[in-house]
Amino acid sequence: MKKEKKCSIIIRTNNEERWITPCLKAVFAQEYTNFDVIIVDNDSVDKTVEKAKHFPIKRVVKIENYLPGKALNEGIRNSDSEYIVCLSAHCIPVNNQWLGCLVSTLNENDNFAGVYGRQQPMSFSTAADKRDMLIIFGLDRRVQSKDSFFHNANSILRRKLWNDVPFDDELTNVEDRVWGQEIINRGLNLVYEPSASVYHYHGIHQNNNQERLVNVMQIIDKKGINSFSGSIDATSLNIIALVPISRHRKRKSGKDWLINGKQQYSYTIEAAKKTKYISQIIVSTDDKEVSIIAEKLGAKCPFIRPPELSEAWVNLEIVQKYSLDKIEELDIYPDIIVHLEETFPFRTPELIDDMIDHLLKEGYDSVIAARPESGFLWQEDESGNYIRLDSGDVPRQFKERSFIGLHGLGVVTHPEFIRQEKLLGNRVGLYVIDKPLAGFEVRDKQSRKIANTLIEYL
Repeated sequence: MKKEKKCSIIIRTNNEERWITPCLKAVFAQEYTNFDVIIVDNDSVDKTVEKAKHFPIKRVVKIENYLPGKALNEGIRNSDSEYIVCLSAHCIPVNNQWLGCLVSTLNENDNFAGVYGRQQPMSFSTAADKRDMLIIFGLDRRVQSKDSFFHNANSILRRKLWNDVPFDDELTNVEDRVWGQEIINRGLNLVYEPSASVYHYHGIHQNNNQERLVNVMQIIDKKGINSFSGSIDATSLNIIALVPISRHRKRKSGKDWLINGKQQYSYTIEAAKKTKYISQIIVSTDDKEVSIIAEKLGAKCPFIRPPELSEAWVNLEIVQKYSLDKIEELDIYPDIIVHLEETFPFRTPELIDDMIDHLLKEGYDSVIAARPESGFLWQEDESGNYIRLDSGDVPRQFKERSFIGLHGLGVVTHPEFIRQEKLLGNRVGLYVIDKPLAGFEVRDKQSRKIANTLIEYL
């Protein structure tokens, strides 16, 4: 039996924590197993490196003053394999045959100097990027003897050729195409192998006429030509529900905490436990008694929060940043955080899972639960005057759609924003609830009384 060639997979990173987990999960799921992974990190300030170290990578190489060819060269110098695989951190192998396809293609002919694979867009890639990838990375295999196009986001090459032709250390981009031209000049071949495919969220060209591009992609989607689109699999991620519970909610008797004889927060923990995607439920509380009960219900309480964080003037963003800092000190690095508050006892596990799916499919920074509102909307200004927000007395079918955000019901977000003391990033998606009872909030004695009545009929 022919011995498998050893591969070193070089992955360049710079603040790629959103992508590194799905990327490495797909890499380490390959059927071809004779490889190691070297991360070349350019001063990431997020948790890219920490998350990468949760996988059996060979080493992390730190660089400054990033240049693409220089970074690849440095990674290759730290490797000892005969074959070198270049993979962008935000590229996700489509299946477990990806690496084997690259290797087997390079093995076919000694004149094959390098092989690059297909790139498929994500479901949320822009219309221009989808078009670019569909046109450039098609389904026909090509052996290139004159065409120097080569793409390092998903490729393999021979180390002995790199010894003679390293990547240009000085170029700010297209180092792969310059390398490809030198290979062609030497009479060698480059190969495009579509079977070795990855998902890649952005294309290689700038947008031109965006309106025209959107129209083109709408036609393609309408015809059902959308099987190429990919999205990150939520089951591959470390998704943590972070539930803040403050001492000031607790009354002396404890009875007004109860709904149908159960602690109010138990309904939130139970819903989170029944989801498909949440890996851990972490309760952030300043109350030891709450932590004991919460752990019996299946949550974790790895720390007790300082009581000063429960004061009325302390906002949730500060509380959640503190909570994230504490769990990351324990070497727990969530890929996604689900913010849930105890005041919504009628939320369902399906609502939480659907919000997570919505975030990943559309590529949002954050998703917040929202209730549609078609009535009259007013806002009070600093002088106590009321300002009309909606368009006025027009028939409902012609009125703009308005929504009330329900952050306590659910916010699905990336940890990078929590670290900035924000629940929401810049690109926010709304998850519009279709079950009104899910948005019923229990914050006082009267609403708790209503909840006790409602729960008897559910």
